[in-house]
Parts: sequence; C-alpha cells; structure tokens
Amino acid sequence: MDRQTAVEAAAREVLAHGGPDALTDPHAALDAMGRALDAGAMHEDIAAEMRRQRGE
Repeated sequence: MDRQTAVEAAAREVLAHGGPDALTDPHAALDAMGRALDAGAMHEDIAAEMRRQRGE
C-alpha cells in the first residue's frame, strides 16, 4: 500500500470509527493509522486528509 492510499484509508477509518465516543472497535482506526505511519505518513497528513474528506 502506498503512502497516499494508506493516509486516505486511515482518515476514512478514523472518521468512521474514531472520535471521543469510539462507539465502534477502536482498533480499526488505530490499525489503519499504524499502516499509514509505517508507510511514511505523519499525523498531520492524516489530519489534513480527514479535513479533506469532511469537505472542510
């Protein structure tokens, strides 16, 4: 998985499963973020992609 694909997937998982309530399995978001970080992404990259996916 390339870096950009991993960042997009991590942002999508965090938006779907993350947040302060974490009502779903928190490991889905954490695992996706781990893959993005392993691919060379930074937390700022994931945050920027989350904003993009939310339309901000």
